[in-house]
Amino acid sequence: MAIKVLIADDHHVVRRGLVFFLRTQDQLEIVGEAGNGREAVELAEKLNPDIILMDLIMPEMNGIEATKLIKAKNKDIKIMMLTSFSDQEHVIPAIEAGASGYQLKDIQPDELVKSIIRIVEGENHLHPKATSLVLKHLSGNNRYDKRPLDELTKREVEVLKEIASGKSNKEIAASLFITEKTVKTHVSNVLAKLEVADRTQAALYAVRNRLVNQDPPSA
Repeated sequence: MAIKVLIADDHHVVRRGLVFFLRTQDQLEIVGEAGNGREAVELAEKLNPDIILMDLIMPEMNGIEATKLIKAKNKDIKIMMLTSFSDQEHVIPAIEAGASGYQLKDIQPDELVKSIIRIVEGENHLHPKATSLVLKHLSGNNRYDKRPLDELTKREVEVLKEIASGKSNKEIAASLFITEKTVKTHVSNVLAKLEVADRTQAALYAVRNRLVNQDPPSA
């Protein structure tokens, strides 16, 4: 079954370019286009897409506010920010609002498709600059919550560390010498035990609890 994609961008030329390319991909189906954040919220409820490619700066309602409203109504809809901004003032609020992906508009077409698929499959895909900024933002955060961590098995902690390092399920499976199916089971258990919505939130938890190096990777 094709992945249902909603495109939200106030620039008509950008939307047309995305539609033109993504419609050539058999695994993707464009179900709608929104010219501003408010339209994105309305179409998300009406069309129930699997993923929304969301611009940040739009009239009437920006992408961050739209993301908050959409995730509040349907947490299963994935949102990828597709923007020209890579500064902390935009990246951090977008991730905190519930975006599972953050990519810049100069992304290569093939990489965009891969990112869409990974996000819909339950992974997170951030541009290296976005990852760097998130880790910098957390580097001085001293919040700890060991209780949920104590509920994880040794293997689940290993998986959590791999998630925080940005690895895909396939990469985690190879690293830990287990099957992708087993990885998916562990990931589901980790999210449930930590009471977080997605892999991004799980990664943030790992960073806060010093399970991974907080020095941001090079962009």
